[in-house]
Amino acid sequence: MTMQQWNPETYEKNARFVSDLGTGVVDLLAPKPGERILDLGCGDGALTEKLVAEGCRVVAVDASAEQVAGAVKRGLDARVARAEALPFDAEFDAVFSNAVLHWVKDADGVIASVARALRPGGRFVAEFGGAGCIATIRNALHAVLDRRGLNASAVDPWYFPSDADYRAKLEAHGFTVRFITLFPRPTPLPGDAAAWLETFAQPFLGVVAPADRPALIAEVCDAMRPALFSPASGWTADYIRLRFAAERA
Repeated sequence: MTMQQWNPETYEKNARFVSDLGTGVVDLLAPKPGERILDLGCGDGALTEKLVAEGCRVVAVDASAEQVAGAVKRGLDARVARAEALPFDAEFDAVFSNAVLHWVKDADGVIASVARALRPGGRFVAEFGGAGCIATIRNALHAVLDRRGLNASAVDPWYFPSDADYRAKLEAHGFTVRFITLFPRPTPLPGDAAAWLETFAQPFLGVVAPADRPALIAEVCDAMRPALFSPASGWTADYIRLRFAAERA
């Protein structure tokens, strides 16, 4: 099975919109100078820098060693760690996460790990893909692989819960949910859909030989085109986001 890989240079080119659109969840966090904050899934550190600029003492973690190296180049305290196995115990005033948790199917493991990392009364504030996110893209990937006799479900890396489901998980782990919402955010892409697929859909593409991937990508793009492409504005991804703020007991 091909694992999702992250390259800071490719991410900068094809996915900078992810951190650019994260300012709303930073506002929800409302960071205060002097707070100790964990940036969970920091990527290349673009949003981590905003927290540091607010005067916070920030530790950034990501499962990708390549992305952590990019964050370290920005002068950040960035470390390799997995969301469901954080090596912290009651150290942080807040855990912040943007566009990460839909990559981790063990949601209960993540929430329990975050609860351990927080001090009593600490905040867990995050945004990630919610129920129905990129449904057109995901359905196209599944359909194209299914036509080839390949099991798309076996390699699908994404977890997109409803707000009700995620609220229940947070509460089951002792959090009080102060705010949670599921909302559509159609997102214009900086390039074509092929670049998006090569950046974000590697587990699907990896089930065929490298020589066959261009044809697979073209077929997926053709399937998505009627819903997601406009000659006037280009490609738009059908994102739906889940945003929440919760407090540890």
